[in-house]
Amino acid sequence: MSPVQRETVISKGRVIALAIVLGVVFLGYISHLFEMQVLDGYLYLNRAQQNASRSEPIFARRGRIFDRSGQTVLAANRTSFAVTIAPTEVPPGELDRTLIRVGELLDRDVNEMRTRMNRRGGNTLQGIEIVSGLNLEELNAIAERIQALPGVSWYTKPERSYPYGELMSHVLGYVGEITPQELQVLFNEGYTAASVLGKSGIEQQYDTLLRGNDGRRFRTVDARGRRVGENEELIPPEEGMNLVLTLDADLQELAQESLGPRVGSVVVMRPSNGEILAMVSYPRYDPNEFLGIAGQEAFRSLALDRRSPFLNRAIQSVAAPASTFKILMTTAIFEEDAFPPEQEINCTGTFPYGNRVFNDWLEYGHGPVDLTAALAQSCNVYYWTMGSQHLSVDQIIDYSARLGLGRRTGVDLPGEVAGLVPSPVWKEQTYNTRWVGGDTVNMSIGEGFLQVSPIQQAGLVAAIVNDGVVFRPHLLKEIRDPVTGVVVDRTEPEIVREADISRETLAEVRSAMRAVITEGTANVVITTDAVESAGKTGTGEVGSETNWTSWFVAYAPYGEDVPAEEQIVVVVMIDASNEWDWWAPKAANIILHGYFKGLSFDEAVADLRQGPRPLWYL
Repeated sequence: MSPVQRETVISKGRVIALAIVLGVVFLGYISHLFEMQVLDGYLYLNRAQQNASRSEPIFARRGRIFDRSGQTVLAANRTSFAVTIAPTEVPPGELDRTLIRVGELLDRDVNEMRTRMNRRGGNTLQGIEIVSGLNLEELNAIAERIQALPGVSWYTKPERSYPYGELMSHVLGYVGEITPQELQVLFNEGYTAASVLGKSGIEQQYDTLLRGNDGRRFRTVDARGRRVGENEELIPPEEGMNLVLTLDADLQELAQESLGPRVGSVVVMRPSNGEILAMVSYPRYDPNEFLGIAGQEAFRSLALDRRSPFLNRAIQSVAAPASTFKILMTTAIFEEDAFPPEQEINCTGTFPYGNRVFNDWLEYGHGPVDLTAALAQSCNVYYWTMGSQHLSVDQIIDYSARLGLGRRTGVDLPGEVAGLVPSPVWKEQTYNTRWVGGDTVNMSIGEGFLQVSPIQQAGLVAAIVNDGVVFRPHLLKEIRDPVTGVVVDRTEPEIVREADISRETLAEVRSAMRAVITEGTANVVITTDAVESAGKTGTGEVGSETNWTSWFVAYAPYGEDVPAEEQIVVVVMIDASNEWDWWAPKAANIILHGYFKGLSFDEAVADLRQGPRPLWYL
């Protein structure tokens, strides 16, 4: 082959090779364009739609809460507004200036808005809620200037309201915005950074029933966040369940007015099924004050109050039961046949024990008293004698357990405390010192280390009334569908304890408690003629001779043939921090009179003043 021919063949080969390379490159470009335009087209279209889409929550309305009638609303909802900001829609460098402008328009703390925004992070396309609880007038201040507030928007948000204000505060509790710590725990249960949840009381206990399920609205917007077109996707919210409580609103108000501005509590319970008809604690608060501009400041002020207004003293405070504990001692004496109930002990007013002399509350003593008279007149000497000579500390502890002291009742409210029934083992472990006879003597009249709560006292009296059967105290009566009103679930009475005490013993104890009213320490203050009752007073010294806790525990109507469903237990505890006025039995007298005559506080007081035994303390 000649050189010319060889050069021609090489040239043709190069052309073919170049053509092949160009063909491969061309096919590669064609393939890539096909992939981008056809195969990945749907992916990019979806991303574009997401970038142009704005979603906002549609908050579910919390279920309403009613009193036992099912008609009186205790907790409702009202419409409010929340302001949001989408940081990615705010021009660079304008975010802080926009927050400051919103704060000025709404008179809100800009630092609080920054904090709320940072909880969610500032790198999101969706709006972050920075202010909530706005009324229509405040919202108008934003709406009128929305063009000067890039990235700012708003939505409606239901807000809790409590028509009775402070009347039900400790039972109902209150709601608040979820904290970052709470969100970490509850995130998997559907809560979000914008969620509102119950913080105490029924609102907290039954939050999962009340909260419902939030919905969501999806809209297409332009780069400035303005709505584009009419397309809208909606996931509707589901309203929370309505709750019907066992509370009687009228009785609750009567109990609150009877307690007055005294640190303490009242519990009214139906022993036949455990329904709580009234539960009052003082000092109290108005949960409506936590809403709006001044809400956080109001909350801080209450949190710093040394009287602890957030404390539900009916279940979260304890004190020595004082002479009300003599009901338990009387039960043990009867049941254990520890001492002949008809045999008298001469009370001289003093009780020498070891190297100490204990003094009765009545300086010159009660004279000869048998068991019934000892309970009626609250004779300390009699019960000191029983505790030191005829009942062991183990027996006293045993009957405390049988009657529910030293343990939680299981009431359906958060935060209940257990109280304390001391024992030799407990004292050894706590104080590294042994139990002595003086401890038993003190315990015999409800003093010393003993600590009980008002709700436990209600359970003790219920056991006496019910022949030893105790039902779990509860506040939830029914769960109802928010749309149809149909009862979805109903709380059935639950027996939590059956005290191993004979019916004969309990009948004797009830009779002795009646004597407290007819001829004992309560005779001068329980003046109502509306109903016959049985009960026990209690006065406990706390710290000094000027500080006394006042107790009164009772049930009515009294009688062995009274239908159980008509009876109620009333427990009143006045804390030792109050100026002493022996108010517990006086408050119970007004409650019993008003309840069984269907009267308000003012009407009950007026009626008692005109009765056969006029009031001397009002």
